[in-house]
Amino acid sequence: MIGNVYPPEKQGTGSYDGGRITEQKPIGLSGEGSAVTRVGPLFYWSWFHSPIEGHVASHPHQGFEIVTYMIQGKGVHKDSQGTNSELGPGGILLMRAGSGLRHEERLTGPGAEGVQIWFEPYLRDSLKQNPACRQYRPDSFPVTRIQGGLIKTIIGGFAPTDLSIDVRMLDIQMLAGNEAYYELKSGRRIAALAVRGEGSFTADGTSLSFLHRDFMVMDTKQDERISLKAQANVRIILIDVPENPGYPLYSKRP
Repeated sequence: MIGNVYPPEKQGTGSYDGGRITEQKPIGLSGEGSAVTRVGPLFYWSWFHSPIEGHVASHPHQGFEIVTYMIQGKGVHKDSQGTNSELGPGGILLMRAGSGLRHEERLTGPGAEGVQIWFEPYLRDSLKQNPACRQYRPDSFPVTRIQGGLIKTIIGGFAPTDLSIDVRMLDIQMLAGNEAYYELKSGRRIAALAVRGEGSFTADGTSLSFLHRDFMVMDTKQDERISLKAQANVRIILIDVPENPGYPLYSKRP
């Protein structure tokens, strides 16, 4: 395993609605100061918080497939396609932006928190497709119980989330002192964000220790079984993507 840990100071930041919504950006847009600019087709990653209520005004998207996953609180989405949806904790909104649409977002409830992640399909084809949005309830996703925790599959496997890209996304929750395992295949990369707790990833004699809010990127030259150990109660959002998706990727500036 080859990997790096990026603490919060090496990640980008952002805010909306006069600071009512704040963002930590493990993967930022061009010029936002994130040390990581992409991981394969994983193009952008925002971890957002709103202590009271915040609003993001209507804005456009094209091409990308955008996943919003609520950790706590509620998110409200409205778009130019007529979608009007409300996401609770554990819910997903998938927006396949296609040829283009506009949307606005509102976060409600004390301590609203979630992640918004952009995946890059083959843009030449995606930009010719009609935009579409789909919402998935929290109970739509398969959950595997492990000792001292659980693994929820958000994308990939038997999850219903319908992306056109080869992606696997997990929400791993584990109590301190426990261990989980993940099989990373050659030619693929892991991006992981510690939204709670601290611990370590270990494989083939290499160990990456992380703290709350750290972001990690890992890859391998051969198939490897990676161990995730929780030193404190931990919650990890983990995304597995191909290093090379088989089509040209958008040229992105640091």
